[in-house]
Amino acid sequence: MSNPLPARTIELVKSTVPALSARGSDITTVMYGKLFQDDHIRALFNHSNQGDNGSQVHALSGALIAYAQNIDKLDALVPVVERIAHKHIGYHILPEHYDYVARALLAAIEEVLAPDITQEVLEAWGEAYWFLADILINREADIRTTLENSKGGWNGWRKFKITAKQPESDVITSFTLSPVDGLPVLAHRPGQYLTLRLKLEDGRTIKRNYSISCAPNNDHYRISVKLEPNGQGGSRFLHETAQIGDVIDLTPPAGDFFLPDEPERPVVLLSAGVGLTPMVSMAETIGAHYPDIETYYVHGALNSRTHAMDKHVRQVAKQHGKMFVATFYSDPTNDDLCGKTHDQDGYISPDWLSANTPFHNADFFLCGPKPFLRTMVYALAKRGVKTDRIHYEFFGPTDENIAA
Repeated sequence: MSNPLPARTIELVKSTVPALSARGSDITTVMYGKLFQDDHIRALFNHSNQGDNGSQVHALSGALIAYAQNIDKLDALVPVVERIAHKHIGYHILPEHYDYVARALLAAIEEVLAPDITQEVLEAWGEAYWFLADILINREADIRTTLENSKGGWNGWRKFKITAKQPESDVITSFTLSPVDGLPVLAHRPGQYLTLRLKLEDGRTIKRNYSISCAPNNDHYRISVKLEPNGQGGSRFLHETAQIGDVIDLTPPAGDFFLPDEPERPVVLLSAGVGLTPMVSMAETIGAHYPDIETYYVHGALNSRTHAMDKHVRQVAKQHGKMFVATFYSDPTNDDLCGKTHDQDGYISPDWLSANTPFHNADFFLCGPKPFLRTMVYALAKRGVKTDRIHYEFFGPTDENIAA
């Protein structure tokens, strides 16, 4: 990624790193407050991640700091640009929305850093913002073109009907989503997610991302959703209110976390909790199309009450022949028996992975809660797994320091 920004602009933006490090979350909190004064912009966002303590506030603060630090070596930002572009596709963010963000961000920087901020620095940040915005807009245009030109592809929101609702455990339920128009759907890349637009009973409209839990096909999608009793409505609506026949709006599959089109090495699918959803999509895909790929499906759950899709995954593994399944229960019930309902008591450990998987020869794909990812990504890298073979996804705003 070339950098045509003037040297003076780069210098001024980098000079704000200490202030951003100290007040970054204050800036992003003020920014979102200004941004959400406009109802149609507010409606674009997933508000479960917003607010003073929302993870998006801190994630954006971290992204601003990373941009300021790396503005003279933008190749370091390529993965971040790709991830943000896919999120914008999911939420149907369009080029005309960027101006609203620019005004809110620059006003927040000026307000929070006053009286120490100068007009020259503000102008430098404005130039830097639009430089990055243009990169994102162009990348998003490329993604949209590819989606629209692919079989079953579309742009924006499309209506899907719930055609099956299947409990998978006490806390996870699967939903099959089929297009209302009866036309083909885009075959997703295993690991990608959908963005749903849900109209709740109280009149609110919310947006939520859910990983696709089936192999790619041109007929339907399946999502497997964990009930979050204290959440802001998405999972509770799906579990408690949504019924077969209900119609939901979706944007096309998105996300930069997915199984390669042609896996070249053994694969370890490593997950915890509802993080199994993209792994099931990958396992089904490997089972159907890659008979020679040695695969290890390793999953951690509390117990059999919360563990979803175990029989299904084991059937996929049996049919494949070179797929091995290991499950860990950290809090087994009195009815759970190691060796029968699950394979190991406790938590997945780097020692176990090192002893039971092709540790230094495999590609690792990870998904789960942030504490799980922090532990496992760091442990894999520390034990010598090459960083380009560690691929991870988690639910919520991206934490670029997950491996720190």
